[in-house]
Amino acid sequence: MTAVTSVAVIAAADEALAVARRFAAELSTGDSERDAQRRLPRAEIATLAASGLLGVTVPRRFGGADVDARTMGDLMAVLAAGDASVGQIPQNHFFFVQVLTEAATEAQQEFFAGEVLAGRHFGNALSEKGTRTAAEYAIRFEPRPGGDVLIDGTKYYATGSPFAAWIPIYASDPEGRKVAAWVPADAPGVTVEDDWNGMGQRTTGSGTVRFEQVVIPQDRVVPTWTIFERPEVFGAFGNYLHAAIDVGIADAALRDGRDLIHRVARPWPEFGVERAVQDPLVVHGFGELALCVRTARALLHEAGDAIDAARADLTVASAAEASVAVAAARAQADSAAVGVSSDVFALIGARGAAEELNLHRHWRNARTHTLHDPRRMKIQHIGNHALSDVPPPSNGWI
Repeated sequence: MTAVTSVAVIAAADEALAVARRFAAELSTGDSERDAQRRLPRAEIATLAASGLLGVTVPRRFGGADVDARTMGDLMAVLAAGDASVGQIPQNHFFFVQVLTEAATEAQQEFFAGEVLAGRHFGNALSEKGTRTAAEYAIRFEPRPGGDVLIDGTKYYATGSPFAAWIPIYASDPEGRKVAAWVPADAPGVTVEDDWNGMGQRTTGSGTVRFEQVVIPQDRVVPTWTIFERPEVFGAFGNYLHAAIDVGIADAALRDGRDLIHRVARPWPEFGVERAVQDPLVVHGFGELALCVRTARALLHEAGDAIDAARADLTVASAAEASVAVAAARAQADSAAVGVSSDVFALIGARGAAEELNLHRHWRNARTHTLHDPRRMKIQHIGNHALSDVPPPSNGWI
């Protein structure tokens, strides 16, 4: 796990973005090499923890900055543009901070706020293999006499867990309701395996976590199911952070594509210009890619504003509007990340495919990350809402 001795305190949204931009600039200098070597960003995550960024969504009453959703979208996009893998790692962390805010007791929130503000990162252990759908959990979760809970089973795609002090899991309680449980990463019986070998997002630490007869106290369990007994934007917020990652990947592809067009691309001979940046088809094509990214960013901002508005006045209608806005942002960010990272090669030419440039990492990252949640489902819910005023379901998936 990541060891941090001194953690900065971030007090406001503008400060959080400034810190994120400086950190992302540092990340971008080593991004390609880390990807090519598949070298886990342990030092980088330690720097992230020390920066104070992990604590920016902690409520103010516990000492956090409690930044707004729109700021969090920009922050996540900035980090992902610096390094898409490092940018994805805190998504689960912020997701579980929100679980605490929405469903934990005051005592639980206070305890874990202290952990977060001390730079202790939350990983995740949500996904399982072999269940009928991704929303079902077979891991053994058994309350014991005296109040402890026994956890036994295996989770997969556990992004960020190699760097984490706490590994929250999802499980079903004896009544079949969804709960979250915080497990110390160094608890007896916990094994974190760095066996993720995806084509993209290669250094997210999204491997396997095994829980063998692990026992935790009951006060580390949070009844997540209670969130969905009322109007909520919890699910929208989690999806919104994922949309921001895709916007960041699109930004990175556009940035590096621009650089290579200036440095290595050649103009088409019949236009009689000296440089590729003067080639009218290159200019037009790059304009189309830039428009795609701008559209994704605008929808991300709209979604962040909708979440903030719903949090200020939470109703069935405001929650539905936030979910639809996030679905739109997620769908467009998906298209931008995959499309821009692919189409930019055509503007650079064959030189852009050189392995040593590693430009293809942006497409690999985009294609891998956008598989989390199918774009077609976002469009389905947008269509139902626009055509028949059907609100998206309150289930945490949209």
